[in-house]
Amino acid sequence: MAIKQTAGRNNLGNFAPKFAELNDDVLFGEVWSREDKLSLRDRSIVTVSVFMGKGLVTDAFKHHIQNAKNHGVTLSEMVEIITHAAFYSGWPNAWAAFGFVKEAYADEIAENNKEAGNTHGGIFGMGEPNVNYAQYFIGNSYLKPLTKPEDYLGIANVTFEPGCRNNWHIHHATKGGGQVLICIEGEGIYQEEGKEPRYLKPGDIVEIPANKKHWHGATKDSWFSHLAIECPGENLSNEWCEPISDKEYFKL
Repeated sequence: MAIKQTAGRNNLGNFAPKFAELNDDVLFGEVWSREDKLSLRDRSIVTVSVFMGKGLVTDAFKHHIQNAKNHGVTLSEMVEIITHAAFYSGWPNAWAAFGFVKEAYADEIAENNKEAGNTHGGIFGMGEPNVNYAQYFIGNSYLKPLTKPEDYLGIANVTFEPGCRNNWHIHHATKGGGQVLICIEGEGIYQEEGKEPRYLKPGDIVEIPANKKHWHGATKDSWFSHLAIECPGENLSNEWCEPISDKEYFKL
């Protein structure tokens, strides 16, 4: 049975109608549908391998990774395919490919980590997705409050996925205030405005003065968790500022 594909006509129908026709009706409608010769699953594996070999680790590659999953390629098989192909297509291509694999198989990866006890957040656990503050973060972060809002001292465990960081921000106070970070897992970065970044590992403590602009987050290759302790003070408020661009971040 021919695969009904419309991507060519949807994207190029008015601009390159013949190309769109060949893409939808021949490549997918005839070649991909020859399941008596080669299954959809095997065709997906071939396609992923060819894309890696040519260095085409793009959005189209992302589509074929998802297709492979839909056609029955398991996570462990896909990891092995990328690993094997890396020796022929180049190590950087494999690194890029794994990013798409992690995205396509995110639910399965999370379930495997849960079953294996490989959750992050150190002894306190990573908590829930930090949705209320997601707009002030690049990447995914997780929050686990350790005290109640009415308690004298506010303490929460904050976990950053690799590459995640919060925007520049300021803890305002007219008296007291500020924040203390106690690093408990992974590797992170802290930087105050006008100063060099500080690299953080478990056991490091950062005292953040009130009214001082700063940011913090994970390194690009490591999860990172710290306790955030809100220091008591008067007229406390947080001001969120500009994000740390990829250009700035990867310079570090």
